[in-house]
Amino acid sequence: MSDSNIKFSEKEALDFHSQGRPGKIEIVATKPMATQRDLSLAYSPGVAVPVRAIAANPTLAYDYTAKGNLVAVISNGTAILGLGNLGALAAKPVMEGKAVLFKRFADVDAIDLELATEDCDRFIDAVALLEPSFGGINLEDIAAPDCFVIEQTLRERMNIPVFHDDQHGTAIITAAGLINACHLTNRKLGDIKVVVNGAGAAAIACTELVKAMGVKGGNVIMCDRKGVIHKGRTDLDQWKSAHAVETDARTLADALKGADVFLGLSAANVLTQDMLKQMADQPIIFAMANPDPEIWPPDAMEARPDAIIATGRSDFPNQVNNVLGFPFIFRGALDVRATAINDEMKIAAAEALAELAREPVPEEVAAAYGGRSQSFGRDYIIPAPFDPRLMEVVASAVAEAAMKSGVAQTTIEDFDAYRHELRARLNPTVSVLSLAYEAAKSNPKRVLFAEGEEPNVLRAAIAFREAGYGTPVLVGREDVYGLLRELGVDDPESYEVLNSRNSPLVGRAVDHIYEKHRRHGLLRREVERMINQDRNYFAAAMLALGEADAMITGTTRPFSQSLRQVRQVIDDEKDATPFGINLVVSRNRTVLIADTAVTERPDAHQLAAIGMRAAGFARRMGLEPRIAFISYTTFGNPPGTHIEDLRGAVSLLDGINTDFEYEGEMAPDVALNYEMQKRFYPFTRLSGPANILVMPGLQSANLSSKLLKNLGGESVLGPFIVGLELPVQIAPMTATASDLVTLAVLAAGSVRERMPAKKRARSAPPN
Repeated sequence: MSDSNIKFSEKEALDFHSQGRPGKIEIVATKPMATQRDLSLAYSPGVAVPVRAIAANPTLAYDYTAKGNLVAVISNGTAILGLGNLGALAAKPVMEGKAVLFKRFADVDAIDLELATEDCDRFIDAVALLEPSFGGINLEDIAAPDCFVIEQTLRERMNIPVFHDDQHGTAIITAAGLINACHLTNRKLGDIKVVVNGAGAAAIACTELVKAMGVKGGNVIMCDRKGVIHKGRTDLDQWKSAHAVETDARTLADALKGADVFLGLSAANVLTQDMLKQMADQPIIFAMANPDPEIWPPDAMEARPDAIIATGRSDFPNQVNNVLGFPFIFRGALDVRATAINDEMKIAAAEALAELAREPVPEEVAAAYGGRSQSFGRDYIIPAPFDPRLMEVVASAVAEAAMKSGVAQTTIEDFDAYRHELRARLNPTVSVLSLAYEAAKSNPKRVLFAEGEEPNVLRAAIAFREAGYGTPVLVGREDVYGLLRELGVDDPESYEVLNSRNSPLVGRAVDHIYEKHRRHGLLRREVERMINQDRNYFAAAMLALGEADAMITGTTRPFSQSLRQVRQVIDDEKDATPFGINLVVSRNRTVLIADTAVTERPDAHQLAAIGMRAAGFARRMGLEPRIAFISYTTFGNPPGTHIEDLRGAVSLLDGINTDFEYEGEMAPDVALNYEMQKRFYPFTRLSGPANILVMPGLQSANLSSKLLKNLGGESVLGPFIVGLELPVQIAPMTATASDLVTLAVLAAGSVRERMPAKKRARSAPPN
């Protein structure tokens, strides 16, 4: 189900899909392609060897090609999201997006295919012919009843998994929530009375799955636009008639009298408070119409405070979100080379999700939701979408069910090792960064955007506010409201703007900086000029005085200049020198590089301090720290100069009680290659490849990170400033609006426990 509470402008959405390389996916080679020999192995003549092997034994395609990790996401565009039949080409952005979700959540490679036909037979023939290419087929956004015919026929004709996510993905997540709702209300599936409102693909799939799990067919009443689907109706197709029952009920209101469960996959506002009042004690309400549910949760709770409620929205508890299911279901199915995704696998996925929701919630997930308790109960019957355990729990349950039900073509002998492998497939930092956005929405902060006249900064501020991450405070001297209006903002006056030339807070800002520096020769009139002419000084003073919680700047001047100005107003943390960390985020690992921003040639004490603080930063990113102090030489071979400080940093760390791994001077290729470490340097204290590279100087650190960002094909974030007393982040001058939003979210997320901004400002003594 969609995350329908996130807001953005049409231009922002179009820019996201068009900027840089158009679209959202690309093909990347997994083998080296640098030399003629590489190309000869990849293509002719070397490729002939696996060709002959596969011809002799077709199962070897899973060993020698990408088939075993490749899913086709296929649609004809007849039911695109909630937009209807807009055609195959218009479906492509959605299908690309689905492919991205496969990769992001389960490391499954996916390719979108849009078929320009509404003829079921032609569609089926086209997909069936693709079987040699893919390990699985994900059907998407195909209108009912064609989707039933297409999926059933393809399942019969193809020997790989075929899965219509609009049907079964929703059904699996709904079933997981229903299991837990029944658990909380002391109900048994075999006893409950269920009313399903809606008779489309998802509704029918939900009905079939809950029946397969033990809900009695006679206890399920399905309704469509004409009312109850009962045995006396003569207008039913074969899919609806399969769920017709003998009943006197003719309307939704009739059906709900005494019912335990409402499953809504229909339209907004069709469920009334009066209907709810007729249901059984502790009713279970799944109002899953999107974007607006069948009844809004506050209205439902007003009528029935004893209800358990789930929706398709992320801004209410218990979101039924398909991303909890399909990536991990395919992951498990592919890993055992399953020939189908059957009821046993779907039930296993639902039960695994239900069990996971009953487990203690990891700290990082709780933190993402404002730190509030995320424990099993009426407001937590379905796991959070970014729970890092989903991959191993759901995929392993699906794989095991495939083996037990006889559709697996290979077996997993050691499930503990398999779960470890699943955990290793994904980069924990990616989940942590995603969780940071959830945390921002749950605990929004006031963030100063110091360059509030720049179009890029204004776009970031608009996105930051409309996504619900917090309140942007724009610092600028020009007509910021007029600039907002030019960018399409209907109510620019609703934005808070601080003008350093006429704000009533200017006097307090001058007093603060002057008090701080008057004994260092700075005249008051110089401070007044600084405040009047430079937004960084004014914004930093506003942060120091508690008018906001965090600050970002940097897009209009060199990084070092912005940092120097900020440090004139905001102190360093006690006994600390600020430094910069860049995150190099790849598919399955993150490497931190420090110091990329501040100290040109750190000494041993500074290097040791950087290492210790970088370890803490790494843990906040979901990493277990392994530090390597980087040099052009590994343990003095070849001998050289400028390594004594690196060795000194190791000695200093040896003399204190640390809880992280670290090792002395290493060349980068050794630090990042654990096999090389074990082979040539068996005495190394690292237990794996280093994930924190502390560089010997600013020059090497900065150059390395910028080269990686522009040549390496990796995502390089930062630098993030560590060591200032208050949360400030300085963007590179090349930062996009999206980069600025990320920095603002992370800056707000690093706010320490302190009095709320406005309250703190008002309680300060007058100057």
